[in-house]
Amino acid sequence: MATARWNDKIIASSDDTVVVEGNHYFPLDSVDPDVLKASDHTTVCPWKGTANYFSLQVDGAENRDAAWYYAEPKEAAAEIKGRVAFWKGVDITA
Repeated sequence: MATARWNDKIIASSDDTVVVEGNHYFPLDSVDPDVLKASDHTTVCPWKGTANYFSLQVDGAENRDAAWYYAEPKEAAAEIKGRVAFWKGVDITA
C-alpha cells in the first residue's frame, strides 16, 4: 500500500500505484478530492506530454502545484492516464 501524506494528513492511499521515474502515480479516485485545487500551471515532458497541476490545501495551508497528472499522455506513458503524482514535500511511503 502506497500512501501520500502532507501537512500531517493522508491525501492519497492505494495498492495500485504505477512508478515512473521514481514517482508513484496514484489513481485519481484514491486521492482525497477535498485537498485538490486546480492550477493553471503546466509543464511539458518530451515522452509523457503536457502535465497539468493541482495545488494541495490541507487545514488552511496551501502547497502550490504539488500534484501533477497527464490528462492526455503520449502513447509511451499511457499507463499513467487517470493518475496523480506528488512532490514539494509530500511524503510517499510504499
